[in-house]
Amino acid sequence: MAVVGWAYELAESLLAEPLPRRWAHTRGVAGRAESLAPALGDDAEALVAAAVLHDIGYAPAVALTGFHPLDGARHLRTLPVVDERVVRLVANHSFALLEAEERGLRESLAAEFPQLDDELLVDALVYSDMTTTPDGLPTTSYARVDEILGRYGTDSVVGRFIRRAAPAIHESVARVRALGREAGLDL
Repeated sequence: MAVVGWAYELAESLLAEPLPRRWAHTRGVAGRAESLAPALGDDAEALVAAAVLHDIGYAPAVALTGFHPLDGARHLRTLPVVDERVVRLVANHSFALLEAEERGLRESLAAEFPQLDDELLVDALVYSDMTTTPDGLPTTSYARVDEILGRYGTDSVVGRFIRRAAPAIHESVARVRALGREAGLDL
């Protein structure tokens, strides 16, 4: 998993100092993704790399539009070592297309970074992100959605997005938990 090591180095260099809480969340999301590796086989490396990189768009050095999935993916696209699947997972993580719509960026996101046609990887990243607190601790998707609403407010761009995305988030998490049970994982 050489790519994962590189991803950790990049994410730490961008997030650890300016955004330590975001870095804690990132490490927690990566840990959740790593716990899914036995059920993902050859796709585990792509998932873990995407989990580590999913929030680099918040980094001051990378943030250009203020929409972190798009900013992070655009930055990753400039780096020759990043697999296209990882870039597209970062761009579209946790139903980002719905938030892009709220921000007037849906067409840009969809054109530049089409959603990955791999439901398992998409769901696994949603699970990893949406069952991890801002401090990197495990939580439920329901508590995570409530936390996001509490932090941003129900009428904010993020609040409107997360309310729209919540049913799909919970469905993704349920599918991953079912897969985990089938694979004998303790999720």
